[in-house]
Amino acid sequence: MMDNISGKIRLEDLAKIAGVSVATVSRALNDSPAVNRVTKRRVWKIARDHNYVLNQDMPMSMSGSQATIAIVIPPPHGREGRFSDPFYQEMISAVGEAARDMGCDLLLSHLTPKSQNDLATLMANIKADGVIFLGQSYLHDRFNHLANSTNKFIVWGQELPGQKYCTVGSNNLQGGTRATSHLARLGRKRIAYFGETEGTEMKQRFQGYLSALAEAGLTYDPKLVVPTHFELASAEAAVLTLINKGLAFDGLFACSDIIAFGAIRGLMRAGRSVPHDVSVVGYDNIQLASLTRPALTTISQELARAGKLMVSKLIGSISNDDIHTEILSTELVVRESCGG
Repeated sequence: MMDNISGKIRLEDLAKIAGVSVATVSRALNDSPAVNRVTKRRVWKIARDHNYVLNQDMPMSMSGSQATIAIVIPPPHGREGRFSDPFYQEMISAVGEAARDMGCDLLLSHLTPKSQNDLATLMANIKADGVIFLGQSYLHDRFNHLANSTNKFIVWGQELPGQKYCTVGSNNLQGGTRATSHLARLGRKRIAYFGETEGTEMKQRFQGYLSALAEAGLTYDPKLVVPTHFELASAEAAVLTLINKGLAFDGLFACSDIIAFGAIRGLMRAGRSVPHDVSVVGYDNIQLASLTRPALTTISQELARAGKLMVSKLIGSISNDDIHTEILSTELVVRESCGG
């Protein structure tokens, strides 16, 4: 099959094997959008099978995987987008497991896009077939703008009015309502809210809190809404501040499990018993929630299913413009921190 004296396969040889032109092979090896995805992958496979020497700048997706998926964490509201954050660890794990099951490679990017130019540059230069953004942050309008030029990205987040891009996320309004309603059913009358009230997802959880209070006939007290960062120390300090102000509360809805852990630590430092004096509900159902003492009652977001959906939708977006947003139901997981 090879005509050259050195025995090294040439572009002409790859073209003969693939049954396409030399120009098509060249474009495929450079991941040109002028060549369809099926032809690209066939050319890439032939090149790998015949030990064709690839340029170091060639796309990473030539590794033989179904696709290469990049994970990017935009700067979120109320927390730093650290890979060490337990929530992000579990999100990355869920996407990673789904990617492996579907024969995809995974790329973790340290880039944190903050502007339209950042997003455009990232999408133009990242060595992946598509990107999963773990969070909308304040980038909704910028994602909408990006969707005018590419659909090769999926966002973990909330469906918003006028949205042009695909999201996968949980029903945060439902989750906030379920957490607060559970505390009300336990007879808790003074229920505090710990966390952020801005940002798409947190705002919905807070609205769920307000809705549940109204439905239970409980009085809303804005003094019991405590802005709290997604850090143990912040939540612990917030609890002690609330107690030192003499504000009575017997229930606490934390908009993340990390905040709930810090709040419980603060309550214990103040000599308050959980759940006897204060019942606590978190949000996310990270693995640590079942291992703490008391074990944490929390809201599950079906992260494993979310990972599978994001990966499958991203792969589908490579050849299909009709990719739909999906909203997952939430589930209340009852453990010891509520006492019932």
